[in-house]
Amino acid sequence: MHADEVEIDADVVRRLVLAQHPQWVDLEIEPVISTGTVNAIWRLGSDMYVRLPRVKSWAGHLENELRWLPVLAAQLSLDVPKPIAVGQPQFGYPFQWAIFAWYEGETFVPDRVDERRAAADLAQFIAELRCVDTAGAPRSRRDRPLHTLDAETHAAIRAAGELIDAEAVASAWDGVLRAPPWTGAPVWVHGDLLPPNALVIDGRISAIIDFGGVGVGDPAVDVITAWSMLDADGRAVFRTALGIDDATWARARGLALHQALMIIPYYVETNPAFVSMAQRTVNQITGST
Repeated sequence: MHADEVEIDADVVRRLVLAQHPQWVDLEIEPVISTGTVNAIWRLGSDMYVRLPRVKSWAGHLENELRWLPVLAAQLSLDVPKPIAVGQPQFGYPFQWAIFAWYEGETFVPDRVDERRAAADLAQFIAELRCVDTAGAPRSRRDRPLHTLDAETHAAIRAAGELIDAEAVASAWDGVLRAPPWTGAPVWVHGDLLPPNALVIDGRISAIIDFGGVGVGDPAVDVITAWSMLDADGRAVFRTALGIDDATWARARGLALHQALMIIPYYVETNPAFVSMAQRTVNQITGST
């Protein structure tokens, strides 16, 4: 998916586990197929998985998770990833990697959940995260003022071509640029509340995963889930539950649109399922208020 992506196969994973965590070397290693773009995931036995960054520019996300997940986990009602062991660069693989506890569940898709219940669960997760002490926390990489994203957003609109309704998208983007900036204290945000990062069991969201972008910033960063995961009915429940003001709602709409537009042209050949997810987000935004 990326020009500078490190090659990761079963042999690489097996050699790393054998050398650094030999107690698990007899466990079966299988690839986990997903739309994930930052890390390669390999299941280790039945109860664990190995997570390996794909590119240098995102390798620090795993270190961020390992530092902050233990702090956040005890204060969140939904399950989050549980690190078990850490690995170091070896055998030509250049980044830190880690082993986590395996979670059962299916990836979030709208027809697997009760929409209103999912909206309430997401709102509760975000509210809990916002209450965590921010002392020493890193800044969220997603916390960028909308006006600084203008040039690359318009470039992405042009690059997406017929994959989107360019006129409707440009109009929606120009509308959110007028939203007032956030001037309050930064709060904890997950930073990537997309469908692949939520797991579902028996129709309920059971876990939120992939905390590589976790940090503090504008609360609008996590409100993107209103369009990336929910429909109009769910958005109404979600907005009411969190008490989201008009300015935050508009900034979140812009951040969600920007993220989706960056995905579509970049992954159109290498990750079509991820592109379909982003197109749904764009359609939710251009068809909503």
